[in-house]
Amino acid sequence: MKYNTKSSITLPKEELKLVEQLKAKLKAKSKVDIVRRGLKLLKEQTDRDSLKEAYKKASSITKKSLEKEMKELEHLTEEGLDDQ
Repeated sequence: MKYNTKSSITLPKEELKLVEQLKAKLKAKSKVDIVRRGLKLLKEQTDRDSLKEAYKKASSITKKSLEKEMKELEHLTEEGLDDQ
């Protein structure tokens, strides 16, 4: 059973030069390894950005209710303390 699929892409000279420079610098076995690493990093960054956006949205949703609850409990902050 064959797992890999052949594919071919054409890059502008500058981008091919960059791939070759990275291949040498990172001591990668092939140009395909460089493309794979780039795709993996891009996916990780995209996933991280999505997660950050989800946390930001959740935070803004809960912020209003948290402020309300904190206000309701504010009177308890000095409860049980003697005046000195």
